[in-house]
This record gives sequence, C-alpha cells and structure tokens, in this order.
Amino acid sequence: MTAKSAYQDLQDRFQRMAVFSEAMSVLHWDMAVMMPPGGAEPRSEQLAALKVMHHKMLTDPAVRDLLDASENMALDDWQRANLNEMRRAYIHAVAVPEDLVAASSKSGMECETLWRRAKKQNDFDLVAPALTKLLGLTRQVAQAKAEKLGCTDYDALLDEYEPGGKSANIQPIFDDYAAFLPDFLDQVLSHQEAKSPLPPLKGPFPIETQKRMTRQFAETVGFSFTRGRLDESAHPFSTGYKGDSRITTIYSEDDFSGSLMAVLHECGHALYEQGLPDAWTHQPVGDARGMTIHESQSLIIEMQACRSREFASFAAPILREAFGHQEGLSDENYYRRNILVKPDFIRVDADEVTYPAHVILRFRLEQAMLKGDLTVAELPGAWNEGMTSLLGITPPTDTLGCMQDIHWYDGAWGYFPTYTLGAMTSAQLFQAATEADAAILPAIGKGDFSPLLSWLRTHVHGQGSLLSTDELVSRATGRPLDPEAFKNHLKRRYLSD
Repeated sequence: MTAKSAYQDLQDRFQRMAVFSEAMSVLHWDMAVMMPPGGAEPRSEQLAALKVMHHKMLTDPAVRDLLDASENMALDDWQRANLNEMRRAYIHAVAVPEDLVAASSKSGMECETLWRRAKKQNDFDLVAPALTKLLGLTRQVAQAKAEKLGCTDYDALLDEYEPGGKSANIQPIFDDYAAFLPDFLDQVLSHQEAKSPLPPLKGPFPIETQKRMTRQFAETVGFSFTRGRLDESAHPFSTGYKGDSRITTIYSEDDFSGSLMAVLHECGHALYEQGLPDAWTHQPVGDARGMTIHESQSLIIEMQACRSREFASFAAPILREAFGHQEGLSDENYYRRNILVKPDFIRVDADEVTYPAHVILRFRLEQAMLKGDLTVAELPGAWNEGMTSLLGITPPTDTLGCMQDIHWYDGAWGYFPTYTLGAMTSAQLFQAATEADAAILPAIGKGDFSPLLSWLRTHVHGQGSLLSTDELVSRATGRPLDPEAFKNHLKRRYLSD
C-alpha cells in the first residue's frame, strides 16, 4: 500500500460515512417535525443501528493504518487539514465502545421523546429518570474520550462541538462577563426607561401571514428554498446538509417577532452550510469549523445584521403592510423593539445583553452534573437559584426553567458554551466585515445581504475546517477572539442613542 493510495482510501471511506451522517440528520429532522408519536421507539432503534454502523466504519482498524500510512505523504494544506480532521474523528470514535454508542444513542432518543411530553405538561418528574440514565451514559462517554484525548471529562465532550476548546480558557471569559453584566444591565435599563414607552403591538398576528413573512425574510438574507425548507417544531433548529438545509421555527399569534427572529437565526446556520467549499463536500475539512463559528454565523444574521437600525428601516414597512399600519411598527419603534433589553426566562427569546447569562448558568450546571456535584433531582432548584443570582428572576415553572432546552435531554453535553463564544465572535467578525466593506450596512438597509454574504463566503464559509477557530478569527479580523469587541458592541448599540 502506498501513502497516496492510503490517503485516497481514507477519502473514499469518509465520503461514505458522510452520506450515512446525512441520512441520520434527515431522520432526526423527521422525528422533530413530522413523525407520529408512535414512531418514537422504532426511530430510536433505527438511529441507534445507523450510529453503530457509522461507528464501525470509523473504528475499523484499517482506518488507523491508513491514517498512519498517510502521515508521510506530500499533502497540500487542505489535504493535511483533512487528514488531521480524520484523525480527530477517529480518536473520538475509537475511544467509545460500540455497545456504549448504541446505549447512549437509544437513551438520548428515549429521553428526548419524554422531554417533549414533560415540557408540555410541566412535569420534570416524568423525564428525570430518563435524564439520570442518559447522564450516567454521558459520563461514561466523557471518561472514555478524556482518557484518549488526555483532557478533562468536560473538555472531552466540549471538543466534539468546539475542537480544541478548553473549559479553563472559557471560564475566565464567562466570569469576566458575569462581573460586567450587573452594572451594565442597570445602565441599559435606565437608558431605556428614560425614553418614551414603546407602543404595544396590536395582534393577533395570523399564523399564515407569519409563514409568508418568515419565508420572505429568509429569502432576503439569502436562504435558498431550492436547497432548503422551513418547517415547524417544538424547538427551532437547523439541520440537513449541503444541498438540503432544514430549518424550523415555532409560531404564536400573540407575537410574530419570536418566529421571525428564530428563522433569521437558523438561516445564518443554513447559509454557512450552503456556503461550505464545494470541492471538499463529504470530507471532514469541508465541514463547518465547530459550533463557535457556526453560532457566530447565526448571530451575525440575527443579532448583528437583522437587529441593526438599517435592517429595521427595510423590514418595518414590509411588516406594516402585512400586519397593519400601527405605531408600534414605525421604523424607529421596530428598531427599539428589536434591541429591547429585559431579563427573560427563555434563552432563545433573550436579548443579546442578558443572553450570555443563560449560557453561563448552563455551563456551570452541566459541569457540576458531569462531575457528580449536582444530581438530576437537584437540577430544578439549582437552575432557579442560578437565574435569580445572574438575572434577578426566578422561573415559575420548570417548563420555563430547566426543561426549556432540548440539548441535555438528547445527549448534547458540552454544547452550550459555544453560544456565547459564538456571540462574541459574531461581533468581532461583523465589525471586521463592515470596516472592510462600507457597502454592507447601506445594502442591508435596502434588503440586500449580498455584500455581507460575499465577505462571509470568503472569510468564513469557504474556509471549511482548513483552519482552527483561533486561526480563522485571526485571519478574518486581524486578532484572536477578543471579548472586549463584544462588550464594545453592546455599549455602542445600547447606550449610544
């Protein structure tokens, strides 16, 4: 076997594995969007079986030999990065026994199904046993991976979502923001209160009209409905693959803003997937560069661009035409509403000032649960105490508290830090983009996102996983992630006018 044939063999194997992953993503989407309740158990079996097959393909002893044989080959930068990503995937997979892969997959599906019922019924006790079981399996996975990766249990899980991420590096960033927030929040609230009250929006807002509007705005920011679709689910999300992006939202006749902003957020994720390098489709180096960058792309669209004054001047007239010419939808009032700061129980509805507090709470709690310092039975109380401490509000129900997010209940532990790291990265990237191209903000004011999308395609999307997160941010902005860029953005937006 030559080094060249070894590398080509690896590419062929990883292409087949990528196709398996795509099939699983559609089954997950179907489970959340269309599957009847009776399909939960067989779907769990299907996904567990596919995960085991994928795991077998990745942990085949031949893969290790091929990786070793390819190391001394003369590879270009993209091929070398691809080989490194292949090895990282292999190490993660080979660390976990096949029976644990199957057990954790099935447990995650069962827990998620119960969570959907428990959330609707506000019955934490209904899902607690399943979550306890899933947490136990997650600990086993974390321990197995930590041993192979030479890191802490938590960092082993974090590495799945943010390659190379370390809780020791995240902790001071989050502690700094937690210290910054109280005084800054008081300033922002005082600044808001000094202005005239916002006139209320007059609903109801018909669901069918909202569906037309969300589709229109999705197309405005660049989402392609020939390569994607928009549906409803209990929790907005984005999934799919290049050529078939699936995004979802949830509608309420009481307010259209939640569904609209959720769509714009998920469009950011989908645009990233749709813009990944064509030449490396189905190869690890052609995948997104971790969830910090992925979240930065959703927040560049939702928070940086679509809560700007420029976007408000474009969107408000369209919304007035759809929902009636009311004072609450004037250009200025729509802008003010989009940047309204108010501590809220629900993370996905939180403003960008208080949003990091939601993530900091989850970061603390999931570390404590993984270590065994906090039991599942103690989670609701600890959650409420944390919300009271960070934001001064206490959830009246577990549905508005520890059951609001799907992540822990489907096995996604170590994911949450990427939300706030992504928010900080988005501020830094957007600042760099608008400084590099003065046409971006005026174009957004006309509903033209092509200048922004062009910059992102070049500096982020088209880079795939060629670079590490730090390298990507440094090349795009001239410096590594700087949390001060996010705080400066907040000061400009929330205290300057």
